[in-house]
Amino acid sequence: MIHKATIVLGTMIGVGIGVLLAPEKGKDTRDKLKKEGLKIKDQITDDLAEVKEDLSKTAQSGKEKFKEEFKDFRSKASIKTEQAITFLEKQLAILKEKNKTFQQTS
Repeated sequence: MIHKATIVLGTMIGVGIGVLLAPEKGKDTRDKLKKEGLKIKDQITDDLAEVKEDLSKTAQSGKEKFKEEFKDFRSKASIKTEQAITFLEKQLAILKEKNKTFQQTS
């Protein structure tokens, strides 16, 4: 996959060589270089803005996925905690019954 930066760099090199090899006055050459430089700057600015937007979307997507996964984890953890509490309550009830037996025999 060719990156936009590679295309821009190739275009910039091609334009620079073409302008430098063209038989024109120095001022005309400088004006063309300046004009092409501004075009390239604008293109790079647009490309960077697009990359920034893509990264932002990716980050937001990751954030939403993390929130969803955390919500699922929290739900599963809550269920497991409830099961542990229920188990402990049953064990406590058994211990209380055994303790009553010890109290009655003393």
